[in-house]
Amino acid sequence: MPMKIVIAPDSFKGNLSSLQVATAIEKGIKRVLPRASCVKVPMADGGEGTVQSLVDAMGGRFVYRAVCGPDGNKVRARYGLLADGETAVIEMAEASGLPLIEDKDRNPLTATSYGTGELIVSALNKGAVKIIIGIGGSATNDAGAGMAQALGVRFLNAGGREILTPAAGGMLNRIAEINMEEVHPGVAKCKIIIASDVDNPLCGKRGASRVFGPQKGATPMMVKRLDANLRHFAMLIKKQLNIDVRTLKGAGAAGGLGAGLVAFAGAKLKNGVDIVMQACELKSHLRTADLVITGEGRVDFQTAFGKTPAGVARAAKRYRVPVIAIGGGLADDARAVFDYGIDGLDSAIARDMPLEEALAGSRKFIANASERALRMVLVGKKMNKKNK
Repeated sequence: MPMKIVIAPDSFKGNLSSLQVATAIEKGIKRVLPRASCVKVPMADGGEGTVQSLVDAMGGRFVYRAVCGPDGNKVRARYGLLADGETAVIEMAEASGLPLIEDKDRNPLTATSYGTGELIVSALNKGAVKIIIGIGGSATNDAGAGMAQALGVRFLNAGGREILTPAAGGMLNRIAEINMEEVHPGVAKCKIIIASDVDNPLCGKRGASRVFGPQKGATPMMVKRLDANLRHFAMLIKKQLNIDVRTLKGAGAAGGLGAGLVAFAGAKLKNGVDIVMQACELKSHLRTADLVITGEGRVDFQTAFGKTPAGVARAAKRYRVPVIAIGGGLADDARAVFDYGIDGLDSAIARDMPLEEALAGSRKFIANASERALRMVLVGKKMNKKNK
């Protein structure tokens, strides 16, 4: 029987989508085993590329909307509406991401997640009853307050006046009352799932402000102010909504958007890789597989913790299927992944070269790495036969 190989890589960020990576891997396999049965399952971990991966894997279409960007200016953002017509996939970075603001203009005191809420409303208006939200790469630190406003949540100040400007991390301390009377009716009927590989709490040493604030432009003084504001907002949520997000694992993801989605949209936090694997029905393909090839743009020790290759390897081990990972590059500490279910590693880059050359020739280099890896697998099979 032809060898069945499941190809389940993540995207190579900023270069190739996960489907493009899978197609390049397949090309290398076919050079060695033309009759191999290759099953391509585009993967993601909830960050960049999640929408593309799920639309590629499951069919559907992209919906484009002009929404409020993190700095208040309009941006063109997209989300995916899957083929079932009932499931939407949103990446918050499309509307509220750090790359949407130039380095010199980054300021988490003023950045808002309002545009992410607008994408959720659009999906609800399209009839979505399930929404998967990837929350990596945010520019915000507003605990999802801006997103909540777009959903219809009203925030009032101490004088009872509604705060009409898009909420941001620097003004959360001004909120004295939360009014949920005008929340979009679709929220209550929709199952909202947060795809994230971050387990940081909302506040404190490992909280959103201290860990992620500096990369969003926060100075040490701003970090203290942002953290204090998140504490105030969390206590208000506990007092008025009876939902405690202060100790919730993952509440600090995306500047606290994890907390906001739980509090204002009834969302559930789940591991991003697990969500995508379930949606793509990866396990059904693994049951009869002989080999799995996965990968991501750079494989290092962090790959073992919540990243796509480790998640795929964990699932494959349940069916005793060997796993090879191909990285756009391999760090010196990449061997740490061997302790987490990955059996073999190869790098797409086989020699020193400028980054521009590596990106331009990435499809060819990935195919070459795939061919090399498969030839080594066949060497092992021949050795096993000889020793029997």
